[in-house]
Amino acid sequence: MSEYELRLAPDSGENAEEQLRSLLHWLREDENLGPGVRGTLCSTAPPGAEDMGAGLDLVALIAGSALSSGSLVFSVLEWRAGRRRAPALVVRRGRVEVRIPADGAVDAEELRRIVAALGEDDGRTREPEGDDGTA
Repeated sequence: MSEYELRLAPDSGENAEEQLRSLLHWLREDENLGPGVRGTLCSTAPPGAEDMGAGLDLVALIAGSALSSGSLVFSVLEWRAGRRRAPALVVRRGRVEVRIPADGAVDAEELRRIVAALGEDDGRTREPEGDDGTA
């Protein structure tokens, strides 16, 4: 089993909870993921903060061992591409975070780098690198 967290980057708009609900629904309905992934909406705010307007801001996923990071990331990127304004996302697996910027589409090479980064667990935060090796 692998655990993932999906968050919208802080600058992704005001309706983060609505967007995360949409993402979770998308993942549950994805035939390629099937029952291999279970997810819930969570809050990173301290207990009681809901009363002060803090909402749900995180999708926590548990993926079966047969599900690859590539399948999950591909599905997330498909959801993102269908949005009017593609939000910036943060995908976390273990101690590794990958930031997917809002600007532009993710090509096959960048997808490969994202999946490779999520396969590692060295505690660093990563941005997908460009073709020249820069973030």
